[in-house]
Amino acid sequence: MSRLPAVSVVRRVRGGWLPAARELQRWAGAALGARAAGREISVLLVGPAASRTLNARYRGRDRPTNVLSFPAPPRTAHSSGLLGDLVICPAVLRAEARAQHKSARAHWTHLVVHGVLHLTGYEHEREDQALRMERREIRVLRSLGVANPYHTVRPRPRRTA
Repeated sequence: MSRLPAVSVVRRVRGGWLPAARELQRWAGAALGARAAGREISVLLVGPAASRTLNARYRGRDRPTNVLSFPAPPRTAHSSGLLGDLVICPAVLRAEARAQHKSARAHWTHLVVHGVLHLTGYEHEREDQALRMERREIRVLRSLGVANPYHTVRPRPRRTA
C-alpha cells in the first residue's frame, strides 16, 4: 500500500501552470504524515465564477477564494478512507502569489497543505486554533522546501538615481 493518499483531480479550467496530480499527492501526503496511507482526496480546479458561487453558498462570502475544503462525513471517512474534497481556484491562487511575491509553486504547495489540514479537522477561527494550524503548516512546508508563508519579506523599494 502506498504511503501517499490517492488524489483524483478534475480540471474545469484551462491555461496557466497547474501542478501535476503527483505533486498534489505528495503535498497532501506531507500534510497527512503517517495518516496518509489508504486515504483519498478529490481536488476540483475551478474558475473564479464557480469559486465565488461556492464561497457565497458555503461560507457566506460573495467573492472567489483560493481554496475551499469540504471534509467527508465522519462515517464515510472511516469506512471508505475518503477525507473529502478541495476546490481550488488557480486564477485567485496565481493573483495572490504575484501580490505576495511568492512563486506559484510555493503558494500551490501552501494552499494544498492548508486545505488538507482543514480536511483533518484543523481550523483557524480562534487565535489558538490559528496558531496551532500555522505551526503545523510551517513544519510541513519546511519539509517540502517551502519558506514560512506567514513570515513574508517585502522587497526593498528600488532606489532611483
